[in-house]
Amino acid sequence: MNKELMEALEILEREKEISKDTLFEAIENSLITAYKNHFGKADNVKVEIDRETCDYYCYAEKEVVDEVEDPVMQISPEDAKEIDLKAKVGDIVRVEIRSKEFGRIATQNAKSVILQKIREEERSVIYNQYFEKEKDVVTGIVQRYMGKNISINLGKADAILNENEQVRTEHFRPTERIKVYILEVRNTPKGPRILVSRTHPELVKRLFESEVTEIKDGTVEIMSIAREAGSRTKIAVRSNNPNVDAVGACVGINGARVNSIVDELCGEKIDIVNWDENPGNLIQNALSPAKIVAVFADPDEKTAKVVVPDYQLSLAIGKEGQNARLAARLTGYKIDIKSETQAKDAPGFRYEDYVYDDEEYEEEYEEGDYEEEGYGNYDETYTEESGSEAYAEEGEA
Repeated sequence: MNKELMEALEILEREKEISKDTLFEAIENSLITAYKNHFGKADNVKVEIDRETCDYYCYAEKEVVDEVEDPVMQISPEDAKEIDLKAKVGDIVRVEIRSKEFGRIATQNAKSVILQKIREEERSVIYNQYFEKEKDVVTGIVQRYMGKNISINLGKADAILNENEQVRTEHFRPTERIKVYILEVRNTPKGPRILVSRTHPELVKRLFESEVTEIKDGTVEIMSIAREAGSRTKIAVRSNNPNVDAVGACVGINGARVNSIVDELCGEKIDIVNWDENPGNLIQNALSPAKIVAVFADPDEKTAKVVVPDYQLSLAIGKEGQNARLAARLTGYKIDIKSETQAKDAPGFRYEDYVYDDEEYEEEYEEGDYEEEGYGNYDETYTEESGSEAYAEEGEA
């Protein structure tokens, strides 16, 4: 019987990751509970279990008295001498208790105590396991739709993908494998409650960390990220090694790395731009693929005025202002975009300081070499301020 008990404990420890010491304590408490249910009290009961052999010894400590008033707590000298010949009045003797003497109800209660402890420890193990993965990406299997929410099986626990954390353009089928970002893990009486997301910007960041070796080892850093889930994401990266191209490392050979992330995000477009400590250069990069003529950045006010060629205005703004909006979130600057014609007429824009020869500009534009003048000369380090907005109307995008 003890061998079978040891095998059962080893199986629970291996499969449920519950330590044997915890299980031994549960068994000890269950025997004490059974004694209390059978005899009414268990203040003087002790249980000892050998951790190597699983042999257990259950006994009650009773005081030797001349007249026994409480048989649960006291014992007569005659009965005490049967256990210990040297026992005398006032001594404490250990009276062995055989678990076979417990009634059916007491035994059932003891079993319930053990099962309850196992369930509690199992929930605790699962909670700790997934709590360590909070703010990280895991792979799950779509189980079923619960109204507008989706149940995702993560292995040992189910997670909930709420409606507001779903991408509207994504539709999943049961048994489909997807990657999700763990938002929060709560410990509840019914077990851990895990909330996951497919819209969080950190999902894209974690996917790049897992896909791009240079990001994982710290050679390349993701400095800022702006996302409109299901549509477009912009990320700004920089390299800590002058021999490593940050954007190229993220894109991969023939776009292999970024394409695998795009596939995981169901075709969401991803723009990867170089981070720059100069806010003017950073804003120029963030507005990619639009070409920029000049940038006037105010790092104190966190505002920027941008001039683009007339025919690039709609590209800089983007569909429904998306490109400008994402650039504003990425840089933390409130961006005002104007075409060259609008800039010349705008009061206080000082566009006359950036007069150039049309032919010379066209040559530079074709070669992709722009004058440094106009991009700002600020060295302040950018600090992200969430909630920044970019104007989305034409002429004030």
